Amino acid sequence: MEEITIYTDGACSGNPGPGGWGAILMYKDNIKEISGGKKDTTNNVMELTAVIEALKLLKFPCKVNLYSDSAYVVNAFLQNWVINWQKNNWKTSDKKDVKNKELWKELIELCNIHNVKFIKVKGHADNTYNNRCDELARNAISNLELSDIL
Repeated sequence: MEEITIYTDGACSGNPGPGGWGAILMYKDNIKEISGGKKDTTNNVMELTAVIEALKLLKFPCKVNLYSDSAYVVNAFLQNWVINWQKNNWKTSDKKDVKNKELWKELIELCNIHNVKFIKVKGHADNTYNNRCDELARNAISNLELSDIL
């Protein structure tokens, strides 16, 4: 199974507000950067979208080391929240509806295809790739705001 490294980040200007996401995919000596945005969204939606869009690019099942500064995304897998949500008919431990359920379902499907290891990194620190993903996400927000003017 081929091994790939992915870094992701999401950002929002206001929460909710205009949002952006960025991802870097690394395979052997190849690096691919992707990004996008949405005019009215939340930070958590952008964090999830970054992971989903990166995994959707993979053409066949891969072993993925996925680095994110989002405790929301990483802990959902490392602390088995997603398993419990599914068992509890998409309810949280305090019986509320799980937010962003459709995105979580899409991400779970992708994780069933790929062997994904989620790794938490410190945001806005000294990680070059995480900082670049943040820059990609923020540039996507700027491009959205620019499209309102031009």
